[in-house]
This record gives sequence, structure tokens and C-alpha cells, in this order.
Amino acid sequence: RSSGVPAMKESSSGLGSSMVEWMQVMYPWCRSITGEGLRQTLDFVGEEVEGLDRVRIPTGTACFDWTIPREWNIRDAYVKDVAGKRVIDFRSSNLHVVSYSVPTRQRLSLAELRPHLHTLPDRPDWIPYRTSYYRQSWGFCLRHRDLLALEERGEDQVYEVVIDSSLEEGHLDYAEVLVPGARSDEVLLSTHVCHPSMANDNLSGIVVLMALGQWLRSRPRRYSYRLLFVPGTIGAVAWLAHNPEAVGRIRHGLVLAGMGDAGPLTYKRSRRADAEIDRSVERVLEERAENHSILDFSPYGYDERQYNSPGFDLPVGRLGRSEYGSYPQYHTSADDLSFVSAEQLEASFHTVAAVIERLESTETYRNLSPYGEPQLGRRGLYDDFAEGVDVVAARLARLWVLNLSDGHHSILDIADRAGLELAVVEDAARALREGGLLEVAGGK
Repeated sequence: RSSGVPAMKESSSGLGSSMVEWMQVMYPWCRSITGEGLRQTLDFVGEEVEGLDRVRIPTGTACFDWTIPREWNIRDAYVKDVAGKRVIDFRSSNLHVVSYSVPTRQRLSLAELRPHLHTLPDRPDWIPYRTSYYRQSWGFCLRHRDLLALEERGEDQVYEVVIDSSLEEGHLDYAEVLVPGARSDEVLLSTHVCHPSMANDNLSGIVVLMALGQWLRSRPRRYSYRLLFVPGTIGAVAWLAHNPEAVGRIRHGLVLAGMGDAGPLTYKRSRRADAEIDRSVERVLEERAENHSILDFSPYGYDERQYNSPGFDLPVGRLGRSEYGSYPQYHTSADDLSFVSAEQLEASFHTVAAVIERLESTETYRNLSPYGEPQLGRRGLYDDFAEGVDVVAARLARLWVLNLSDGHHSILDIADRAGLELAVVEDAARALREGGLLEVAGGK
């Protein structure tokens, strides 16, 4: 266990600080879709989040149209000049090596090496992040100003090029936590854990989900909650392929990514566009976030595209801050710990927590007197309103709740259908239940 990392504190400021401290521990580790860096990260998550189950899937295992790749590990990598100086050094930043680079050991001129070098000419002081998961290749990423310095030495300069990596039969690792509730119906919360040394994408998603894992056990729960820490794409596909029973229990879901930068909260709708999770998040953002963005679903992005694939069509949206690819620091060394803040991480956590509270409080009922309209007057439910209440709206809400409480429409569904404030509909349902006209439907 890495020292100096406290458990999540109770105070508001302590929560954000704890998430930053978790990020500081994990930031140096070289994560990829497989390998020791990924396992090291999951080990740390398991020290902070109770009940973490680890899953290993062997290389070559079929997962729908995908196959678990060989496991990649790296020990060292560098480019040395004739004087033996490392002009590119994996030890100074693990972004210097293209993830999944095959082992390489040769002497090359700069002209021969040049096709394997990646830079950002418009951001000369930043190192880009590049991968080659499913294509046999190798490469280095470096600051463009460092490449210019090499070019000044001449194209004929010879360099020792070493990537001490391995691609072998092994495993893909992921982890999940099931926090049980009163029902077997599940809320899925998922984040990707495969990016090396980038804070917003996606250590921020990891630490927010860790904090949620601690918080969920401290509160009563109608739903069960499944938290997934998976390598991007292949991890989500593997989980879907190997957990058909759990897939069938998912009623709502969120992918968490990019939660620590200064951008406004951004929600990407599910494929269904008007699922309860979509409407719940949108209501929470309207209430909590003065500046926010709502995006329609598209089949491009993070793991929400796997959960929303047509064979599953799960009601899973994505919540984060700045949209991926929309900020210059995305997939570069500039996405470091200074790019995120405790305040933004904490605000993201509380937004997700508010969505969960909304889902938990949005009950589904069944009308116990469904044949004709029940007589509200003799039950004292027709004009028993407190002073200042909009009687017309409150009475209409009770009629809508009775009409749509068929075990399939939630209170949020009813509020949206009726065009009434959610609080008014919730008050109506509470009164009708106390009056013996509703019962909890037991899930959707």
C-alpha cells in the first residue's frame, strides 16, 4: 500500500483533498489495457473501496467480435545519442513510449527513426499520448522542441533505440464492486482505468468512482449498485460478454470520465435519449449547475458506446466536464495534476451523488384502486391542501399519479408526462400512499 493516502474524509474540503491525494499516488504508474500498471491501479482501488472483486480473462478469449489481446508490460525504453545520453527517456515520462509498442533494440539514424516519432508541432512543450493496441508497431512520443534539437544535429546522426517491453500470453484485468440494495435492480457506474499519467482522462473518473463506492455503503439503497473499473473498450466489451445475468438487471447507468477540469459539467444522453437516467441527470444539472451542456448520443466516445450498442441498448449516459478532444491538454502530458482541482472533483462527486439520490427517491407505484377513478373526497384527499399550495396543480398531480401508477411509470415519468414539477408529483404520491391508494411496485 502506498503511504500517506488517507481514507475519504467527512468534510466537504476533505473529500476533494482525498481524491487529489489518490490521484497523486496513481499518477506515475504506466497503465494500459493490460499489464502490471493496470493491476497496480486496481490493487490501490481495492485498498480504498470495500468489496472490490478482481476478474482476469485470459489472452485469446473471445468477447463477441473482440479477442482479449496479449498482455503488454514495459520495463524501460530510451533513445540514446552517441555519447550515451538519453535524449528520449521512458523513466522521465511513461507517455514517451507508444502504448503496446513491441520490443525493439536497434541502431538507427534520425532519418530512419523519424517515422516512429510523434510530436505536437502546435504545442512544442507537450508530449502526446499514442497507442497501438491492436497493431504490431512501436514508437516514441516527445516534445516537438526536443525533436527540433535532434534535427539540428543532422539526419545522419545514429541513435541507440531500445524498448524493453513484452507482449505475451497473459490476462486482461478489471475490477467491480456490487453494493447491494433492497432490490436486485442495478445502477451501473463505470470508468476506464487504462490511461497512463493523465489526470483528467482518466484518473479523475477513477477517484470519483472510488469516493462513490465509499459513500454508497453509508446510505440506505433501494437499488443495487455495480461499480466497474475497466480498461477502455475491450474491458467494457469483456464485461458485457461474460455477465449476461447482471446486464439484464441494469435499470440506469453512467460512465464517468473527465471529471476534474475547470469546464462545465457535460452530460451525453443514452441511445434512448429520454431514459430515466437522461431526465434525472438533466434535472439535477438544471438545479445544481448554472453552466452545463447536454449532448445527444453518438456512437463515438468512451465506454457508453459499448453499453448502448443495439444488442444491449442499456440506459447508460456519460457524465464529465469538458468534452473529450475539446481541450488542448487532452491526451497530452499537459493533462497533469495541475490541470485538475479538488473543488471540481468534489463538485463532480456531489453531482453524481445528487443523481443517485434522485433515482433513489423516484419510486414506481401501483394503483390499488385502478377500476375507475377512486373517490378522493371520502378519503380526505380532494381538498386537504395546506395554505399557499396551488390546489389546481396539486389535485391534478394526484389524478395523474393514480392514472399512471401501473407499475411501469415512475414518479419522474409521471411528472414529465403531466408537465408538473417533480416535487408536486412526489407530494401527491406521498398523500395517496398514506391514504391507502398506492403501493410500491417493487422495481421497473
